[in-house]
Amino acid sequence: MRNNLLLTRHLLLALCIAGIAVPLAACNEQDTAATEQTFGPSPTLPAPENSLIPTVNVAKAIGWPTGGKPVAASGMAVNAFATGLDHPRTLFVLTNGDVLVAETNAPPKPDDTRGIKGWITKMVMGRAGADTSSANRITLLRDANGDGVAETRSVFLEGLNSPFGMALVGNDFYVADSDAIMKFPYHAGDTKITAPGVKLADLPAGTINHHWTKDLVASADGTKLYATVGSNSNIGENGIEAETNRAAVLEVDRATGKWRVFASGLRNPNGPSWQPQSGALWVVVNERDELGNDLVPDYMTSVKDGAFYGWPYSYYGQHVDVRVQPQRPDLVAKAIAPDYALGAHTASLGLTFNTGNLFPPEMANGAFIGQHGSWNRKPRAGYKVIFVPFADGKPSGKPQDVLTGFLNADGEAQGRPVGVKIDRQGALLVADDVGNAVWRVTPAAKSAAR
Repeated sequence: MRNNLLLTRHLLLALCIAGIAVPLAACNEQDTAATEQTFGPSPTLPAPENSLIPTVNVAKAIGWPTGGKPVAASGMAVNAFATGLDHPRTLFVLTNGDVLVAETNAPPKPDDTRGIKGWITKMVMGRAGADTSSANRITLLRDANGDGVAETRSVFLEGLNSPFGMALVGNDFYVADSDAIMKFPYHAGDTKITAPGVKLADLPAGTINHHWTKDLVASADGTKLYATVGSNSNIGENGIEAETNRAAVLEVDRATGKWRVFASGLRNPNGPSWQPQSGALWVVVNERDELGNDLVPDYMTSVKDGAFYGWPYSYYGQHVDVRVQPQRPDLVAKAIAPDYALGAHTASLGLTFNTGNLFPPEMANGAFIGQHGSWNRKPRAGYKVIFVPFADGKPSGKPQDVLTGFLNADGEAQGRPVGVKIDRQGALLVADDVGNAVWRVTPAAKSAAR
């Protein structure tokens, strides 16, 4: 009986994605709570919704028209730092100011695309602009004359396996591929690495590898790397054994490559960054789907050593997800609520703290967040870059829009923001994987300043 219901659910979901009319309200489910209620330290959590099929509202990816760009908030300016890239996802700023961009997409994962649900996933990804082959390279962008535009680009590193996270410690450059952390030699000013990489550590992967992105950051003293690993499912439906060492932040010893689970229960963490006032490690996390328009809010949180954040058994602390069987009340009792909600289904993927001095003083130490955008919410959420102010190491106010306009008037995606980084001059860089660009945001009066 349960299998028949799942089959019906998946077929109807496919019809909704394809735009074929079906007599189900779920295809046209509307917003049930004010968007601002799903942001902040104490979000409003409505009752879970159990519909035959979830909301489907995929924004078709079309790219930017000639001369098009996002809309900067009042008092800010935006320009194209680089265009014509191939699905840029993450950024890293080298010590000499050169900017690295990972041009990447998902690796082959045959067991994640089987059956009706896999077919549906491919339909969603294709319409959203994510079903493209991976360039598997890192490109170097150099702004030699300081005008805020990269005049030169070169292939910095190629032949990778869906690279995502990057880190530099001394002369060691690290890349988090979809299945391993690789180490390469680097010297300041290098525009290309040709030496073969050395594997530092394997990362959870396999033929499912549902959330394939592995992000990376080095500790301040350079002795450790912290790698983020997303779950292999929405709520453990592939079996809890498939989630071993996943939905977690891993601490990797840089000298030996040995690693341990630093924190767990984080469905899809990304953007690991050090908060400059507290020194704490923070991540953004994509939470679970299919509980309604307003559940569950994505969030950002400080990550505590040994902490459990609920997934898959509970969300936002100890709110039990009854869909997950068997339950683990012992783990739910330990679940920690995250620090700050970022809106339901916003797909927040990028996080960086404002460590520069280019923006106004009130923005010092706050968080810039790239929200890739929803595929399963009406109205759509995310598709913007936001800023959250911090004071004394903690969020201290409401989110503020930084870049909008990624959706056009017809609801099509001209761009989708992902990774965010502060450049050497203090400007904000934003990777846009549908617009195939890197955008540079500054205060309006300093738009060409170095």
